Amino acid sequence: MIPNLFQATQEYWRKLDELEAAYQKGMIPLEEVDAKVAELMAELGQERRATFAYLWHGWQNLLTTQRETIISLAILIVVTYAWLLNRPVI
Repeated sequence: MIPNLFQATQEYWRKLDELEAAYQKGMIPLEEVDAKVAELMAELGQERRATFAYLWHGWQNLLTTQRETIISLAILIVVTYAWLLNRPVI
């Protein structure tokens, strides 16, 4: 399953807004707000780590399966850049 960091961040902000509204209405004490914020931050951190791990493993897989293509493309870019630098200016 692909982690969705954008959705997790939106959910985090929605929960924070609800928590702030409850605190402003005097429904929950400040200590409970602090505890809940720490819990929400931990949840978002876990989702962030899962997303970065997914992207890192995807990048590693791309490098191992498409190594020759990536090297060929890099060589083509370097040769093209060198050719453009050595062209006379008209």
